[in-house]
Amino acid sequence: MPTANVRAAHPSADRRLSTLVRHLLPSSPRTSAAEAATATSADSSSLQAFPTMASSQGSSVFAGIAQGPEDPILGVTVAFNKDSSPVKVNLGVGAYRTEEGKPLVLNVVRRAEAMLINNESRVKEYLPITGLAEFNKLSAKLIFGADSPAIQENRVATVQCLSGTGSLRVGGEFLARHYHERTIYIPNPTWGNHPKVFTLAGLTVRSYRYYDPATRGLDFQGLLEDLSSAPSGAIVLLHACAHNPTGVDPTVEQWEQIRQLMRSKALLPFFDSAYQGFASGSLDKDAQSVRMFVADGGELLMAQSYAKNMGLYGERVGALSIVCGSADVAGKVESQLKLVIRPMYSNPPLHGASIVATILKDSGMFDEWTMELKAMADRIISMRQQLFDALTSRGTPGDWSHIIKQIGMFTFTGLNSDQVAFMRQEFHIYMTSDGRISMAGLSSRTVPHLADAIDAAVTKLK
Repeated sequence: MPTANVRAAHPSADRRLSTLVRHLLPSSPRTSAAEAATATSADSSSLQAFPTMASSQGSSVFAGIAQGPEDPILGVTVAFNKDSSPVKVNLGVGAYRTEEGKPLVLNVVRRAEAMLINNESRVKEYLPITGLAEFNKLSAKLIFGADSPAIQENRVATVQCLSGTGSLRVGGEFLARHYHERTIYIPNPTWGNHPKVFTLAGLTVRSYRYYDPATRGLDFQGLLEDLSSAPSGAIVLLHACAHNPTGVDPTVEQWEQIRQLMRSKALLPFFDSAYQGFASGSLDKDAQSVRMFVADGGELLMAQSYAKNMGLYGERVGALSIVCGSADVAGKVESQLKLVIRPMYSNPPLHGASIVATILKDSGMFDEWTMELKAMADRIISMRQQLFDALTSRGTPGDWSHIIKQIGMFTFTGLNSDQVAFMRQEFHIYMTSDGRISMAGLSSRTVPHLADAIDAAVTKLK
């Protein structure tokens, strides 16, 4: 139907549009209803000139924005998904896969979910800003130990956050607001998101030596020297276990030296624990470094994630705990953490934290979880051994013993970016350009293919 007929049939539409135009356009002397009606057509057309309104030419106020680069880790999966090769292997993203190359949902997680779903008394109300109280309490006990003096003395402030990333971000913003030293030292190398998270949180990021490419192990002397030269009170990010991306961890004796040095210089530890129980198969062993720092009575921050050790990647379940000098201080710290969280995401999601709490509070389910957790860790350790054996049997140039010396989900192979690109082009194997591979993405079926690719890359591209 022609537009003129619509207006004729509905004269009130012109009046409403005229009123809207008068509100939107700059103020002008009052006009009569007749004048407004006459001007409606011109006024409505003039609205098209405003930059935030739709345009038939498809222009946009955001037209000048440049295309953002792919995330260096998640971008590997994007490229992998575009590859149609039947032999392609994705060793980029840190997510556990079964021997068949499939994602795994733990049996105990399915049981916990079923219990939650079948509980008709459960509701979907908002959680408090700090999250699920039961989850927070159990998370602190898991990482610090049930007999931890800090817990017994109520010196720990714990808040539920959006997995490990969210825990780091909340902790970073808290420190930027309330801690006197706004410089954080992170290991070189470290997880690619660490510098971005802390920079956007308002901290200045510096690095300390960690990995020695020559030995493919820990540059312990460089680490000590760099932390010794850090300003008193600086924040130091520490990977609790299974360092990402290298898989290289300090020994217990080295951790003790690190602890003594940091406490002597009043450096503030900020632990990132993404792999508790997932590295060695033991929850207690993988928390040993953290508990050494808590046992001396000093303060620290701890970011936890349940993505890897419970397979809750998409649920975004994590916690930030701050060990304080007294219960009174812990209460004040919690109050300020609420003020960080409220304008950021208001309060955390319910479902994932409920799964974790259900498992951790039930002794039978907890035992089942630890068995499944150890099975995942053992499979990764087996993949390390199989890859080392395969490279050894091929006589691949170089020393590959670091593969079985390193621990956790990732191995820093020592391959350079040209070799990585060659393996992608010729063998359809996808990994980050720094040569990091996710051992959890390997299987007995794909180990020979990877070994062939590494052997060819090392032989042809030195």
